Amino acid sequence: MKKLFLIALLAATFQLSAQPLWLRHNVISPQGDKIAFCYKGDVYVVNANGGKALQITTNAAYDAEPIWSPDGKQIAFATDRNGNFDVYLVAAEGGVPKRITTNSATEMPLAFSPDGKEIYFSAQIQKSAENVQFASGWITELYKVSVEGGRPEQVVAVPVCSMSFDKDGKSFLYYDRKGSENVWRKHHVSSVARDVVYYNAKKKTHTILTTNVGEDRDPRYLPGYQEVVFLSERNNGNFNVYKAPANDLEKVEAVTHFKTHPVRFLSVANDGLLCYGYMGEIYTQRIGSESQKVNIEIVNDQESEQKVKQDFKSVGDFALSDDGKLIAFISRGELFVTGVDEYATTKQITHTAQAERNPSFSKDGRTIVYASERDGYWNLYQATIERKEDYNFAYATLVEEKPLFGNDGIERIAPSYSPDGKEIAFIENRSVLKVYNVASKQVRQITDGCQHYETDDYGFSYEWSPDGQWFALTLISHMRDPYSDIGIVKADGSKTIYNITESAYIDGSPQWVLDGNAIIYRSNRYGMRSHASWGSQNDAFIAFMNQDAYDKFRLSKEDYALLKETEKGKKDDKKDEPKDEGKDKKKGKKDDKKDEKDEKPKEIKKIEVDLEHLQDRVIRLTPMSSNLSGMALSNDGEKFYFMTSFEKGYDLWEMDVREKSMKITKKLGQGGAQLRMKGDNLFVLSGNNLQKFDKGGKSSSIKFDATMELNLADEREYMFDHVFLQIEKRFFMKDHHGVDLALMKEAYQPFLAHINNNYDFSEMLSEILGELNVSHTGSGYRPSSKGDATAEFGVLLDLNYKGDGLKIDEVVEGGPFDKDKSKVKKGCIIQKIDGVEITKGMDYYPLLNNKRDKTVLVTLSDGGKTWEETVKPISHGAMNDLLYKRWVKHNEETVKKLSNGRLGYVHIKSMGDASYRDVYSQILGKYNLCDGIVIDTRFNGGGRLHEDIEILFSGEKYLEQVINDSVACVMPSRRYNKPSIMIIGEANYSNAHGTPWVYKHKNMGTLVGMPVPGTMSSVTWETLQDPSLYFGLPVIGYRTEQGNWLENTQLEPDVKVRNTPEKMADGVDEQLEAAVKELLKELKDFHYWGK
Repeated sequence: MKKLFLIALLAATFQLSAQPLWLRHNVISPQGDKIAFCYKGDVYVVNANGGKALQITTNAAYDAEPIWSPDGKQIAFATDRNGNFDVYLVAAEGGVPKRITTNSATEMPLAFSPDGKEIYFSAQIQKSAENVQFASGWITELYKVSVEGGRPEQVVAVPVCSMSFDKDGKSFLYYDRKGSENVWRKHHVSSVARDVVYYNAKKKTHTILTTNVGEDRDPRYLPGYQEVVFLSERNNGNFNVYKAPANDLEKVEAVTHFKTHPVRFLSVANDGLLCYGYMGEIYTQRIGSESQKVNIEIVNDQESEQKVKQDFKSVGDFALSDDGKLIAFISRGELFVTGVDEYATTKQITHTAQAERNPSFSKDGRTIVYASERDGYWNLYQATIERKEDYNFAYATLVEEKPLFGNDGIERIAPSYSPDGKEIAFIENRSVLKVYNVASKQVRQITDGCQHYETDDYGFSYEWSPDGQWFALTLISHMRDPYSDIGIVKADGSKTIYNITESAYIDGSPQWVLDGNAIIYRSNRYGMRSHASWGSQNDAFIAFMNQDAYDKFRLSKEDYALLKETEKGKKDDKKDEPKDEGKDKKKGKKDDKKDEKDEKPKEIKKIEVDLEHLQDRVIRLTPMSSNLSGMALSNDGEKFYFMTSFEKGYDLWEMDVREKSMKITKKLGQGGAQLRMKGDNLFVLSGNNLQKFDKGGKSSSIKFDATMELNLADEREYMFDHVFLQIEKRFFMKDHHGVDLALMKEAYQPFLAHINNNYDFSEMLSEILGELNVSHTGSGYRPSSKGDATAEFGVLLDLNYKGDGLKIDEVVEGGPFDKDKSKVKKGCIIQKIDGVEITKGMDYYPLLNNKRDKTVLVTLSDGGKTWEETVKPISHGAMNDLLYKRWVKHNEETVKKLSNGRLGYVHIKSMGDASYRDVYSQILGKYNLCDGIVIDTRFNGGGRLHEDIEILFSGEKYLEQVINDSVACVMPSRRYNKPSIMIIGEANYSNAHGTPWVYKHKNMGTLVGMPVPGTMSSVTWETLQDPSLYFGLPVIGYRTEQGNWLENTQLEPDVKVRNTPEKMADGVDEQLEAAVKELLKELKDFHYWGK
């Protein structure tokens, strides 16, 4: 919701904006006299020739996508005031809006019917039982509903984006959607680009009218229906308005010639007046004339400054003071300090819109160093208690804050005080470890950065040794990113890194333990392997710096107890030795009365490091692999604590190191954690909850008060700057794909003052990121508010049924009614839900809103018999999961039927571990005796499986395993040794482009279907400082031997087949049928020796 902005601190004052910017979703009235548009989450109307705009909606929700009724008297729009987007209707001069749709799917209005009696909208609700289209949230259907409300009626079961009715009032132009690519991406040339389509309502056919390889959108009939205008990206240009004959959209003529930025939101009045948006402003134009900017004034009562006060409960990075009495932590980008006792007194140290991160206490606890992203880059800052009278940070009255380095533009992150507090380590330019000497202010270099490829602004893991002489760190060796090792390097600047692991697995999170005599870390070396690059189970390992520590750690509990007694006895004998009385007499009386505070601190023993056998002294700590999170070893090495997840959420476990016994110290049931050992206390951060565990296992929550005043406008400006910084530092193309970032930043900066909500802000970020013309970009917003959630019965309804009740066309396998004792079947009528009768045309969705997993009474009838059943409906997402299984089963049966049982079928749902295991199980299990396999990769959103799929399907029989003259197995037995064929489509994304690319590159089989857009890159989806916002940026590219990026290089099929909506609706998958036909043909030439 727009006003998640909590408590406004400033009173509302009326404002006059002479020329507002970021006016979006503009649409001209049919009469051509008014323009509706969106500004700051509300709908406005202004005269077409400009002037003062009338605010139509004033709800706290986000209102968008307005459309006009044919008579210009009403406006339909989308709003999230029920927690999801519904269609509402309001008078054109304003008033109380009326809710028209009630399903919790995203419902977006597209057009009124020509007679004004119905509203057409898009939503993903249900397709017919006959339709064999894939089920996904972006594959919407088109519906129409009365302006009075009621039950929507499905028009077509394909994504319809924008509509313009033909003269028959039923047929229409629209632009399509073939994949999940971000809608604001620009300049791409690929199969997923949108096309203009004509739907013939009488024939029920969909005809693609454009062949442009770029984007074509927003088709609109001109008066007379003989010509069409639409937005198009062609000839290496931006979106502009083009005109063409209605019967030949390739004979285009440019109407507008805007440079640099796209034209958006095209609409046409009945008299042919065009209206569109360009760079946040609205224009009108008559064909053959110049464009005219619509000058608009807005008067509203929205706050000029967006300041809120809130108690933020989330905790990010945290650090403990040397005495373990204070915790510094980050919340919503600000630095706070609180005590670990029972008091919640908390001091806010920083007051900036920019992010702070990685706090570290000085030895005396009176200074904290941290990273802050001020002045457009990360630098180090320190906060120091000014008054000697102030006991500690939590109670400090005055704190001095200043940068550790000057404003030199050099990035520095991840600071960490040395154990003696005399030096500060940090990472420079995201890859080089350096040390700053506090006294001399000199900097020395520790590593050269050549073994650290990460470009994120967290850097790599490193930690000082207790004696301050070494660092433990992660590194990438032997060109094996993302597989990392653990190494140590001297702190003196000699730069040689000694690799402890060299395991070829992913080793990380090193921590010094046992007074620096060992390092614990985690590794996926023995865990259940994930066939993607992430998600494998981990173990904790311990590596010893010297033989003595290694030998002691391996002693049994009995032998270790004996060793401790022996060592204790030696110490006692030493105490009993006669003292040198002569030395004692020389001591003065002042020395006898020496104050405790003047005593020298305990000298830290220098660590003995035996470099020669480092890799030989490594032990696996955990007895079983798991989803390991944080970990810590007690100071005496007797107890190992770790967070792991076996069921729901992460729990804290304790293991007796010598006995190998384990127990759950506390069930937390939350997310992964950070663990810190300080003295005998263990500090745990899990699910935003800070807790302290004492030696006995007793826990107590650490109380804090992170109430702060937050300027949302300033924070958005910071996040805006941060996105540009990340593009500059992280984007995998050094030239930013030819985009002038400075020019783009200058162009979009002015819009910030006209954005007061996260929907608009996210949309603007998507426009910016879209300029990069790559996949995996764009921004998203995750609203925190929860609204209606329409539950599902797990049935497919007869969409042509017009009578009372709901007619069931199919009971979906695995759904709530798919039970042994249920009498529900095809043809049954649902008469009532919870006793409420469902009449003809009635909107029944409110009866199912918020009923998921709740017992619902359903009254049914069949052939004159009436009965009742109780069920627990499922969520829409769960229903889509059932429909996916149904889709796969249908395809399996189709392939079996068409091939007479000779071929098997597998669908790779995602390029992740679970999908791989399913595919492996099927092709080498139930399909192992088939003659070939159909591999379907359509609608796969990616991951990282291309290497595994290549190995799996590249088998070539070389041996038979024979027992008693019977062939029991063929070799290789863990690869598929027979022919295969792969189906691809426009909706393949990311690694679902890379996998078929490898398949074709290695000549493993034939590709059938439609071209795959060039989207093979690896992305970072970064959550912004406002955690409801995120953005994507590809940080890894993949390059061929010829020097070509796979990104933006389209993959062509060997056999090109397009699935048509008409055939899909009738239950025919043309691509699947073509793949079966092609593979059966190829089998004729395949030689498979032996049995």
